[in-house]
Amino acid sequence: MSEAIRSMCKSLRLAYVADIYENIPFETPEQFIESLFSEEFRLREKAKIQRLIKNAKFLDSKSISTYEWHEQIRFPTQLDKESLLSLSFIQKQQNVVLIGSPGTGKTHLATGLGRKACEVGFEVRFYRVSHLIEQLEQALRHKRLEAFRRKFEKVDMVILDEMGYLPFSKEGSELLFHLIAEWYEQKSLIITSNLEFSQWNRIFTDSRLTAALVDRLIHHAHILTFSGESYRLTNALSKSH
Repeated sequence: MSEAIRSMCKSLRLAYVADIYENIPFETPEQFIESLFSEEFRLREKAKIQRLIKNAKFLDSKSISTYEWHEQIRFPTQLDKESLLSLSFIQKQQNVVLIGSPGTGKTHLATGLGRKACEVGFEVRFYRVSHLIEQLEQALRHKRLEAFRRKFEKVDMVILDEMGYLPFSKEGSELLFHLIAEWYEQKSLIITSNLEFSQWNRIFTDSRLTAALVDRLIHHAHILTFSGESYRLTNALSKSH
């Protein structure tokens, strides 16, 4: 590979041509160019997906392909498994709320849907709710709240995991409320929680704020409920015997 060709590829922003052209079979000039550019596009798309997944900051590599669907997941009447997996709710800026006991597969499903969204080109962010509130409070203290909120401008979907596992301060509750209010009808949310909406007063200190938050979340939401024993507990018990 001559430096001249490598330099021209760089100027044309062809990221992979210089490294792959020798491996492309040559039958006709037209076929060679088409195969070369097809491979350039394929590698660009692969890199884009890897970048989207990295930016999402999932806590693990769980995917939909490894998800164990079970009969204890109750779908709302307007949604079934196929329409959930089609991710059409993201294009419609709708929310998905997964409610049920710990260990019943909510976070795995949320992560799997998030990863699938990245694979088709959506910008996704994953947060444990307690960590998000910590970051919001830090941003407020350092007068960087506006900059923090701007980070979500081009994000299509935000996953808020473990809503309700830890109570929030009044300040934290208000910061989260204002952020979710900004996202209302602008982005999709996936929320996992071990508490029914009627119990959210436990985590949000202000009952009026709680009611307003729930109202926004469920206005365009598909609510799935999970029942049954904890997978983690069941697996741990089975391994101990």
